[in-house]
Amino acid sequence: MTADSTLAQAVERCAQEPIQVPGSVQPHGFLLVLDETDLRVLQASENVERWLGIPARELIGCHFTELVSDTFDLRTHLTRLPVDEVFPFHIGDVCLRQGAPHTAPLHVLAHRHDQVLITEFEPPRLPADLAGQGDYYPLVRSFVSTLHLAGSLEELLQQTVVQLKRITGFGRVKAYRFDADGNGQVLAEVADPGYPSYLGLCFPASDIPRQARELYRVNRIRVIENANYQPSPLLPAANPRTGKALDMSFAALRSVSPVHLQYMRNMGTLASMSLSIVVDGQLWGLVSCHNEQPRAVDLRTRTACELLASVLSLQIESRESHASTRKLLDLRQHIVRMISSMADHDSVSEGLRDLPEVLLAFAGAQGAAVISAERCDLIGQTPPAAQVTALVHWLAQRGEEQVFHSDNLRRDIDDLPELASHAGGVLAVAISQIHSHYLLWFRPEQVRTVNWAGQPSKQAGPQGDLAPRHSFERWQEQLHGYCEPWDPLVVEGVQELRTAVLGIVLRKAEELAQLANELRRSNKELEAFSYSVSHDLRAPLRHIAGYTELLGEIEGQGLSERGRRFLQHIGEAAHFAGSLVDNLLNFSQMGRSALRLSDVDLNALVEAIRSELAPDYEGREIVWDVAALPKVIGDPAFINLALHNLLANAIKYTRGRSPARIQISAVQHPGETEICISDNGVGFDMAYANKLFGVFQRLHRMEEFEGTGIGLASVRRIIERHDGRVWASGQIDRGASFHFTLPRQPAAT
Repeated sequence: MTADSTLAQAVERCAQEPIQVPGSVQPHGFLLVLDETDLRVLQASENVERWLGIPARELIGCHFTELVSDTFDLRTHLTRLPVDEVFPFHIGDVCLRQGAPHTAPLHVLAHRHDQVLITEFEPPRLPADLAGQGDYYPLVRSFVSTLHLAGSLEELLQQTVVQLKRITGFGRVKAYRFDADGNGQVLAEVADPGYPSYLGLCFPASDIPRQARELYRVNRIRVIENANYQPSPLLPAANPRTGKALDMSFAALRSVSPVHLQYMRNMGTLASMSLSIVVDGQLWGLVSCHNEQPRAVDLRTRTACELLASVLSLQIESRESHASTRKLLDLRQHIVRMISSMADHDSVSEGLRDLPEVLLAFAGAQGAAVISAERCDLIGQTPPAAQVTALVHWLAQRGEEQVFHSDNLRRDIDDLPELASHAGGVLAVAISQIHSHYLLWFRPEQVRTVNWAGQPSKQAGPQGDLAPRHSFERWQEQLHGYCEPWDPLVVEGVQELRTAVLGIVLRKAEELAQLANELRRSNKELEAFSYSVSHDLRAPLRHIAGYTELLGEIEGQGLSERGRRFLQHIGEAAHFAGSLVDNLLNFSQMGRSALRLSDVDLNALVEAIRSELAPDYEGREIVWDVAALPKVIGDPAFINLALHNLLANAIKYTRGRSPARIQISAVQHPGETEICISDNGVGFDMAYANKLFGVFQRLHRMEEFEGTGIGLASVRRIIERHDGRVWASGQIDRGASFHFTLPRQPAAT
């Protein structure tokens, strides 16, 4: 077994130690477990013989009234015990039975727990140096009345430790706060000469195992009068009501772990008192009182200290609540500004990019990234775009949580080691994991120097148990790779921002859906209108063309040269207008006609179209490079029209090239087939590529290349009706390529 595994097992055993059920008490008092129904003794601490003069085993089954003076009525005193109270409550003072070795009155504390009534007895013991202390009430009242004057948390804690030292007389009193990892830093301290100072030092989280932290949370005071005490066991060992060891979580006399007692001795402390600072139900910190020699803490002093600790907890809770409220208001102000900007822009990304300072201030970050399906925008101090993209992919693969945060990227993201060289921590939220829309904030690494109270590493003892460290001298450590931790309120704020962004996205989606419906309705009306107009214009235009031709034949000899030229222009215009109307009519029918899907042999279509267009390029040298084209699923008539337009354009726009080269090829992709028609013609400027497929859009003059400007618009409509895509690329005087795809599965009609 390795040293590391031995230590790990020792740490785990320490964490599993059943400190709530030690089975023994500290010997400065004794404990009786009673059946509340008949007030008979169920268990007794072994040291009861010292007080009553009767062995503990002989007390089992005895009635409580047999053990105390006749003047003490336990049932009457129990009426003072609150029904829901689980903490030891001082119900009165009692004298033991006549003939008992101890004759002075004893304080009696009682509480109900673990199905029994637990009673504890201890003598009044005010240390000699505090004998003239008098009433604690004025001290407590003065303390409470001045707490609100403390300007800072450290000042508040310092006032507390000074007052507690005054009340208890301990040699050193310190207050420390736990961080998110459970390490405690000493923020206030007061000590007598000769006591080592721990102010500013950190105590590692492993000093207080998890079950001890929980016990500190529920039981807010613990006193150890002498670290060298001999524990007094309970007899019998098991609680008769449960058959298990008695749960002594709230008992004032509860014995403590031997490991902790050794820890105290190593620190040079023989007496201690711990007061819990509990804020919002969580263990916030501790006030720890130490003394080099054994020291008693009587009931009255403990009560005053508990009150001070409770007031301190409430004061800290109030301050933190106030600070949280202010922080939350600031966060929401930033959220409102970002929401307003997002609502004013066409997209969420644009709205956030327009307020970079607000985006960074919202999370208290030095860098941010706005990731959308189309782009990755970086703001401020961030890792390179490639690293950010890799991080987004890593987040998407996790798919476990909407918000991810880390204050140490090297520790938390093993898959991206290079990321840690550019940032210390990240806070990320998924707006849409499906489309990889993310917001990320980055913080740089901050090298921290931590001053520990002794080297924080643990060691296992000879028996394999955890051994407390012997030195508490200042031990310095530099921590690398960490950024400033992300405030939980900021993490919650990011969740709130995400909800707001989703609301905006949903609203924009509804607006787009409404616009799409209106556009669809308008398109149908426009198609109907264009069909009607085109249909109604065909006859008049044919009449104009026909009568112009007749007029030229009958009266042409009598017209002047100028008249004949005018007549020719009228005829050409009428023929062009007729072609334009025919094309418009065909274009409108494309959106109205149902698709009749079947297998389409592209090679056969291309050959037929080449034969049909042969008169248009008669006498020209054209090199055709037609690859083996696959069969596709589509409407044969519409696919034929699309190919006809593209091939006709290729022939037209290669005019003047010798030889002209036209290439037709196909590529199979997952789920779709891509067809490409390339030429070495005049090409076009890619700056105007978005105009190519619009109705009546032309990139060349009519005098150079004839046409109505509807052919490519028809191609786009045909392909989109087949659920395909269409695009083009080109360079001026270096040719053009037109691409379209058709899905392998039948398109929706």
